[in-house]
Amino acid sequence: MKVLISADMEGISGIVHPTETNPGGYDYERGRARMTAEVNAAVAGVLEAVPAAEVLVADAHGPFRNLLPEELDRRARLVRGRPRPLGMLAGLDDDTDAVLFVGYHARAGGGPAVLAHTIGDGVLDVRFGGRSMGEIGLNAAMAGFHGAPVVLITGDDAACTELRELVPAALTVAVKQALGQAATIALHPDEARDQVHRAAAKAVRRHDQVPLVTLPGPIKVEVDLYGPFTVDVAVLIPGVTRAPGARTVAFTAADVAEAYRLVQLLAQLALIKPG
Repeated sequence: MKVLISADMEGISGIVHPTETNPGGYDYERGRARMTAEVNAAVAGVLEAVPAAEVLVADAHGPFRNLLPEELDRRARLVRGRPRPLGMLAGLDDDTDAVLFVGYHARAGGGPAVLAHTIGDGVLDVRFGGRSMGEIGLNAAMAGFHGAPVVLITGDDAACTELRELVPAALTVAVKQALGQAATIALHPDEARDQVHRAAAKAVRRHDQVPLVTLPGPIKVEVDLYGPFTVDVAVLIPGVTRAPGARTVAFTAADVAEAYRLVQLLAQLALIKPG
């Protein structure tokens, strides 16, 4: 059995403020240590259920260099650094049997939700066929494209609800209850890890009972961008057009994989400043 754990940071227990998730910020080093420990709990749960499983962990937050390699469970392999194919899902392929989302957050505009956003501050919304999709939805669809179900999510209660709306059969662990964008009621980290461990073991045991998220192509995609300058750059991409409204671009993708790649590119273009 091959399992991919995609690990973000905003949904780790106790983390509540951007300075805790950005390198050089107040308490970032403590945050990445808690992130590593919570991922280790998921790894241990997977291997408790399936001792011979191949486990890959994709560091999927910010610079993709947050997890402490020397502290990660030695039985797992770490996917680290960027840019890379498939972004937050690097390591995913057609042989992957199950995907776990650890430390995930709700989409931009969702809430109340802790540190909710979609990919980066430059993206206000992404819609596939008119349906708003955050990182949870985008990554679940991409996993489904490769034949892998998302069997577990850990994060705040809003993130858990977001996945359940897509995959009711997936297990969820709400390690904190959102009070707002930067406020929460959180489990103690030890309790959070215990719950993640148990849920990860249960989730992989029943992975064949969880349906895939499948979105047949072609897919009409709309992306609302924060900066009008980004729209000006985005429409230079063949097939990308300016939709009604100064901040929206649209394109039609042949399938989920093409849509996913273009959305990732648009998020990177949003980092470019006029000059």
